[in-house]
Parts: sequence; C-alpha cells; structure tokens
Amino acid sequence: MRTLGRFIFWDFPRASWQYDVMVALILAFVFAVPRNFFKDQPRPAGISMSTDNVFFLEPQILNGTPEGEQRNEKAAQALLDSRYKDRRPVMHVDEMKDSEDKILGYSATVKP
Repeated sequence: MRTLGRFIFWDFPRASWQYDVMVALILAFVFAVPRNFFKDQPRPAGISMSTDNVFFLEPQILNGTPEGEQRNEKAAQALLDSRYKDRRPVMHVDEMKDSEDKILGYSATVKP
C-alpha cells in the first residue's frame, strides 16, 4: 500500500528506477492512446465580436471570395449562421494583413 501511495504522490528521487518507470508509463500513455479517445478535433473557423458593429471573421470563412458584394453577402450569411444570429446587413468587409501581406482575418462592419 505504501508503494502505491508513493507512486500516486510521485515520491521517488530523480534517476531512480521507480522514477524512470513512472516516466515511461506516462510517455507510453501519451503516445499509445489514439487521438479520438480525447475527442480532439480541429476547431471550426470562428467569428468573434470586436465592437457592437464590427465582427472578426477568421480567414477560412471568406477565402477565395472576391471583393465587393459577394464578399459582403458571404460575410452576412456567416454572421447569420454563427452564434450571434445577427440579421443586420454587412456594410463592408476589410482584410486584416500582417507585415508579410498574409491575411490574418476579415473585419466585417454591420449597419448599426
């Protein structure tokens, strides 16, 4: 019983054989358990509200959509489908880029 308590409370000095066994068990668990055991799935593209009239859309939502009315309509549909259920029309959509011109996301401004 004492040995089990020492294993649970990690009461072994470093570089002892008991310590090495515990580390090996942890590594075996990490690498042997399949990914879906933890329900680890990719996160869906998201939308977050910046201010009352501005929403941030992740780049996956509008990738490949040309500028103009089509982009505004697609952004409006994405907002409507999201958890915000915002039915206000989208006025304009701006790209947000980093210093290397990589698109970080889109800023959608809706009518107040």
